[in-house]
Amino acid sequence: MPFDALAPLLRPNQTKIVLLVMDGLGGLPLRVGGPTELEFARTPQMDRLAAEGVLGQTIPIRRGITPGSGPAHLALFGYDPLHHPVGRGVLSALGVGLTVQPGDVAARGNFCTLDAQGNIIDRRAGRIPSEASAPLVKRLAQIRLPEVEVEVRQVKEYRFVVVMRGEGLSPDLEDTDPQRTGVPPLPVRPKHDTPAARRTAALFNQWLAEAHKVLADHPRANGVTLRGFATDPQLPNFDQAYRLRAACVAVYPMYKGVARLVGMDIISFAGETPEDEFAAVAQHWDAYDFFFVHIKKTDSKGEDGDFEGKAKVIESVDRALPKLLSLQPDVLMITGDHSTPAKWRAHSWHPVPFLLWAPASVRPDAQTRFGETACAQGGLGTFQAHDAMPLALAHAGRLEKFGA
Repeated sequence: MPFDALAPLLRPNQTKIVLLVMDGLGGLPLRVGGPTELEFARTPQMDRLAAEGVLGQTIPIRRGITPGSGPAHLALFGYDPLHHPVGRGVLSALGVGLTVQPGDVAARGNFCTLDAQGNIIDRRAGRIPSEASAPLVKRLAQIRLPEVEVEVRQVKEYRFVVVMRGEGLSPDLEDTDPQRTGVPPLPVRPKHDTPAARRTAALFNQWLAEAHKVLADHPRANGVTLRGFATDPQLPNFDQAYRLRAACVAVYPMYKGVARLVGMDIISFAGETPEDEFAAVAQHWDAYDFFFVHIKKTDSKGEDGDFEGKAKVIESVDRALPKLLSLQPDVLMITGDHSTPAKWRAHSWHPVPFLLWAPASVRPDAQTRFGETACAQGGLGTFQAHDAMPLALAHAGRLEKFGA
């Protein structure tokens, strides 16, 4: 729903909304008739909420379109990704505290492993830990180019971010990650043949050439790829759009970035477990109306093809849920940003399970378990992810009647 159409209906009150996103939650069965990762997991807390609440499934972008994490999260925040396109680079940059102004160009980087012929044999350099990638990022940060300023900062594990600043730059560039192994990284190419895009592509290709030189002696992270070239999209502010004091609790920087991009406060906390994240929510419960809580490892296990590992992450969230439920949120939404089936080892276009629990207002359906099959039969049906926020606001008593 357009923000300007929603604005006259908004009414403030004291209700609390929690959006719990298990990244890449949706899955596929390993065999016909088998369970998905969510259905395989033992989730007594979520099953109880499913029985007391209502289920459905979301379409992050449009049917058949496989989403990236950035646009998929923006959809859950109520921003139609087709009308508010945002590249991953700016999200990664904001997530680690870098400034990205209109006209700057940010790109997310991955360390990768190249063979003697320059072909990629591991797109994530064995998922090298952060302590191993930190000195490599320092090497990259020493690269200098004429006419532009380049800032490089570590994100997490094998990820880093590059921000280029200067006159006449364009983010209209193609990714260099070919999304497969056995081939070399792609050069940076303009999406459209404009002078600004050609110049920016040449600058990034120059930077990449220097990067491969300074990394050549590393046994695993001897190459890099860049993706998600972007600049500041100047999105509408979340707090103003919904009259909500909003906060983000997340471990991975990119998701802090997408929250910061729309104006949410970022809550700092120690630890990385679901218990740690829910404890952080509890510590700040009185200060905010809306909490976005992000769980990353469901997606990581899906991309690794680890079916049981993904199920165990879901189970760890379920075990920690009583801490979140003890806060008595008025509306709790549990979902994913997209599907990442372990069977595919990648994001997919499949609908995403969605659970809405709102004791004061929900109309329960007949479903008693949280899983893809139940969600496909749930009372909410299949709907666009960007409709989740108006749904949450309605159940939280934060929307007036439309019309006389």
